[in-house]
Amino acid sequence: MAHNHEGHDHNHGPKCGHTAIQHDGHTDYLHDGHLHHVTPTGIEEHVLPVDATNPDACTPAHDCGGHPKDHVHGPGCGHEAVPHGDHVDYLVDGHLHHPHGDHCDDHGKVQTG
Repeated sequence: MAHNHEGHDHNHGPKCGHTAIQHDGHTDYLHDGHLHHVTPTGIEEHVLPVDATNPDACTPAHDCGGHPKDHVHGPGCGHEAVPHGDHVDYLVDGHLHHPHGDHCDDHGKVQTG
């Protein structure tokens, strides 16, 4: 369920500088670890659903070709945080990486732009 983001003074749009994520038939913008969706009444915060496209399964054999094997995802790691289900994933080369023990899980592709 979406809720409104209060006190937001940035206008999101195609040239706002934030990564656009397509989901559920609309565009959201990644901004400081949040998915912002512009509505006529303000900014809603969205979360990518856990589904067949973006599962939350453990994938220990996933090849993290988008970064070195010793890279650890977390705040400040250089990858954008993406809210996904009840956790946070990181956007790496168009798909979601989730830190899990000594590996990254692949939580599926996302459509950017």
